[in-house]
Amino acid sequence: MKVCVIGSGYVGLVAGACFAEYGNHVICVDKDSKKIEDLKKGIIPIYEPGLSELVLNNHKENRLGFSTSIQEGVEGSEIIFIAVGTPTSEDGSADLSAVYAVAEQIGKSINGYKVIVDKSTVPVGTAAKVKEIISKNTKHEFDVVSNPEFLKEGAAIDDFMKPERVVIGADSERAGNLVAQLYAPFVLNGNPIIKMGTVSAELTKYACNAFLATKISFANEIANLCETVGADYEDVRKGMGTDSRIGRQFLYAGIGYGGSCFPKDVRALIRTSEDFSSSLRIIREVERVNEDQKVRLYTKIENFFGKGQIKGKTLAVWGLAFKPGTDDMREAPSIPLLLKLHEEGAKIKAFDPVSKETSEYYFKDKIEYAKDAYDALEGADALLLLTEWREFREPDFSRIKKLMKGHVIFDGRNQYRPDHMKKEGFKYFSIGKQSV
Repeated sequence: MKVCVIGSGYVGLVAGACFAEYGNHVICVDKDSKKIEDLKKGIIPIYEPGLSELVLNNHKENRLGFSTSIQEGVEGSEIIFIAVGTPTSEDGSADLSAVYAVAEQIGKSINGYKVIVDKSTVPVGTAAKVKEIISKNTKHEFDVVSNPEFLKEGAAIDDFMKPERVVIGADSERAGNLVAQLYAPFVLNGNPIIKMGTVSAELTKYACNAFLATKISFANEIANLCETVGADYEDVRKGMGTDSRIGRQFLYAGIGYGGSCFPKDVRALIRTSEDFSSSLRIIREVERVNEDQKVRLYTKIENFFGKGQIKGKTLAVWGLAFKPGTDDMREAPSIPLLLKLHEEGAKIKAFDPVSKETSEYYFKDKIEYAKDAYDALEGADALLLLTEWREFREPDFSRIKKLMKGHVIFDGRNQYRPDHMKKEGFKYFSIGKQSV
């Protein structure tokens, strides 16, 4: 099939590369001319394992092209995906200005029957609005489909190639069947293609992310209680996770969720509920709990050093990205924590395997960047583990101890065992466990 993907961020570039990998002819369109020129040269704008190889190979085989022209992409394609950003507005709603601007340009470029697919995460009613905008700008026949993405950053290629399910929201059988045909090679393992109306598909994406965010905030609330009553959250988590009705995933305690999806989608869902006068009380608390959890480690640090005693302390930081496997810093828990520590006068020396460039936007000159994990430790009064990259899981603790001035670790991701830390001679603070 001939496919156009408008927007070359995480979702758009992954979708375009994966569709091309299965033999389709794909053109990725973006208004950022530098990004498009870089892509043509093989320079990938984001870090996502496996994506660079996929893009380079399919571009070389002429199955994947890049352009700044929406008209070029629309005229030469059967299916057009809208995959532009939908950031949070000041009122918490999703900013759909980019989606609507693209819809208008699509309408002006249509030269025959097309299927327009909302791939961006959009609130209820967006498909109808997109259809209205396009209708005002064309007399050609077209349909609008909602096809939410369920990709995890750091595992996006595998998620797209082997989806647990494909959700297609279509009010036209013709359009729904065409999009299902495009996805058919991805579900040869028997996983379902689920067809529904556009409104149901739009809500499905938000419902899924809000539920997963709820599990994380619930886990953090229970972990905080464990610290108070003297329980070990790791034991509680195992007891909960083996219940098939609950499951093991998204029950890990830490310093809160971040990224491009959960925070934005939770807020947008709350805003949608307000617009339709249908209160979502649980989801509101999920967001509050998460914001509090992001700075919970600060309280532990302040309690350890003493109120007003953080000034002048050197803090080593391992990990800045919101999760391992990505350089995405959007809504990362490291941001409010480190900015607060900086305000209190701490000197921060941080290392993250891939997110130095993306993090500079948030921290500017407020932190120093180390060349590697051990360089960050030189003369440090404490180590803060904020992102659970694999290379941090089994470090050389004897080397760590020699490099550090103070022997204390604040583990925001519960990577280490308290008994092991005690044996190694460290004071150790984590989430949901008793301190050492």
